[in-house]
Amino acid sequence: MKAKLNNKRRKLLKTSFSLVGLGLVGTNLIYAKETARISKKTQDSKHSLNSSYESLKQTDPEFFSNHTHFAFEEVSVKSNLEEREHLMIILASLIAIPALSEYKSLVQIALDSKVSPVAIKEILYQATPYVGMGKVIDFIHASNEIFVANNIALPLQPQGTTTKENRKEKGLSIQRKLFGDAIDRGNSTAPADVKHIREFLSANCFGDYYTRGGIDLKFRELLTFVYILSMGGAQPQLIAHVSGNLKVGNDRAKLIATITALIPYIGYPRSLNALSAVDEIIPAS
Repeated sequence: MKAKLNNKRRKLLKTSFSLVGLGLVGTNLIYAKETARISKKTQDSKHSLNSSYESLKQTDPEFFSNHTHFAFEEVSVKSNLEEREHLMIILASLIAIPALSEYKSLVQIALDSKVSPVAIKEILYQATPYVGMGKVIDFIHASNEIFVANNIALPLQPQGTTTKENRKEKGLSIQRKLFGDAIDRGNSTAPADVKHIREFLSANCFGDYYTRGGIDLKFRELLTFVYILSMGGAQPQLIAHVSGNLKVGNDRAKLIATITALIPYIGYPRSLNALSAVDEIIPAS
């Protein structure tokens, strides 16, 4: 039964990628049918991507064959994530890398796979305190263009749940859920000249973003793990969020599956760093 599900999921993933021109199965016919129903602007961007990957098949056939087999066969089997969850995790990683062209292709695939527009927007918003507005703004604009091309009305339904008056306390409550007493100890012992930054963390990072609807706390914390491991260079924070994930029910198996799914996008050095962080907090039994 599990093998049958894996085969179905690989087939769906390969078909989805063919829709944006990755040339994996029936590219020309499927690509033509798919692009017929979307805007001219989106057609042009997909045509460019299709040409790019088609040229790789001609100029770098060994590379193309190896990459597609690895990314869409081997990794898909071993990560064993549900399709929509897999897509949302990759979207989050592409924001953090950042990889805008690949992201734009995957947003259309996500919409076609019934990932909700609200979930996509929340992935973007949740990324902001971790990767910074300087990266996120281009992804928001790109997503809006794709939403409009798909007749998705903007703005989307509001998802905020806090006010300017309670955002700090609401955020602090979530920090305590994820990190326990360490939050209050850190706040009480922080030097006077950095206390405002710790207040920013509670009110902005956790109060403005973690409290939002559209995605639950468990998945938001998994997304944060994805952002940090995909950026690289923030190992102490990555380790802290391994602990946070464990507190909300994302166990070692889930974190390893997530890292596995991201290897084709982030490469091995960052993947191995993430595995080290997981091993430090949740050793293999």
